[in-house]
Amino acid sequence: MSKNKESKNEWNIGEKERKGIKKEQEQAILVGLIHGKQTEEKTLEYLDELEFLAMTAGAKTVKRITQKLPHPNRSTFVGSGKLQEIADYIEANEDITMVIFDDDLTGKQVSILEEELTVKIIDRSTLILDIFASRAQTAQAKAQVELAQMQYVLPRLRGLWTHLTRQKGGIGMRGPGETEIETDRRIVRDKISKLKDKLAEIDKQNQTRRKNRGDMIRVALVGYTNVGKSTIMTLLSKSEVFAEDKLFATLDTTVRKVVLDRMPFLLSDTVGFIRKLPHHLIESFKSTLDEVRESDILLHVVDIAHPQYEDHIHTVNKTLTELEAIDKPTIMVFNKMDLYRKLNFDEYLDKKNKESIEKDLQENLKNTFDRDNVFISAIKKEKISELKEKMKLLVEQKYEERYPYKTKYW
Repeated sequence: MSKNKESKNEWNIGEKERKGIKKEQEQAILVGLIHGKQTEEKTLEYLDELEFLAMTAGAKTVKRITQKLPHPNRSTFVGSGKLQEIADYIEANEDITMVIFDDDLTGKQVSILEEELTVKIIDRSTLILDIFASRAQTAQAKAQVELAQMQYVLPRLRGLWTHLTRQKGGIGMRGPGETEIETDRRIVRDKISKLKDKLAEIDKQNQTRRKNRGDMIRVALVGYTNVGKSTIMTLLSKSEVFAEDKLFATLDTTVRKVVLDRMPFLLSDTVGFIRKLPHHLIESFKSTLDEVRESDILLHVVDIAHPQYEDHIHTVNKTLTELEAIDKPTIMVFNKMDLYRKLNFDEYLDKKNKESIEKDLQENLKNTFDRDNVFISAIKKEKISELKEKMKLLVEQKYEERYPYKTKYW
């Protein structure tokens, strides 16, 4: 029995983490820093999002702590007084199992904080990577997440890992004078290399698959995470696509054939974007986001009911710029209008005034972002016919551009 236990690979990074944070609800403290150009208001917005991320991962937030500093402390991120305040709170509340920081921590900071606070220390990137690991279903998504985890861990090895050599090492495996940390780094680099090779092979297969789709126009749904892309995908394609009121419900790109008035095109649903998305995660998911880069038309979905929806639009546009897809023909789809009305309209406001306010808002947003737009409620199936009509016109225009001397009959 003990022999079997020993043969099991206990130190294979990504295998254990792939399951995500433990299923029993853990209790967490959130810590945010007000520093540099990050105002108190912005820090509180980020902590709102961090709490949603924690909830998605299965943790309950019991307290938020903020501190104003010119820059993060190099050893403990927060100041010594604030660190003592966190330690005292944890001591008084024994159910707390982790502290989540809203910015990236170095390996040294994690090591010192764990020693001082005696609970699990997690930063924003680690939390996002954990959620991605728990959501990954296909071989490609699993490899992409594991690659991002490896790349994130590599520069932090000195503070985070001390026994990776149990995976590979021991007598005859170390070079002359090679230290344990150097062996650890070599193990991680080897794994990164293998994962990159694996993803390159999957990417080749995906390129072949995309070529085999023929000459149909391709439309991609893009947007911030949890804005309703998968629900819209279900409505337009009339096929069930997984949707959930949590962040990053969709990791793998889903492609469906859609026909509007006998005109076919391909519609793809992609992973949602988020502020402070770990750089390694964007890099790892570049091949998945090829669906966006190679599409002909974009549907940029926005949660109009979210108080920071304009900030979300800028985050998505920044990512689209990185993907060189910002100049594609785009329809901005402002979703969740039912919730927007509930949050912003007085119950005694008459229908005519409501319509006038919505019309002005729609016109202002069209001028601000220089994009055609439509206001819908995917849940209530409101204005879906208007969205379909706008899509049909754009798709038709694209077919005419692609086949100027050939009439298409569908």
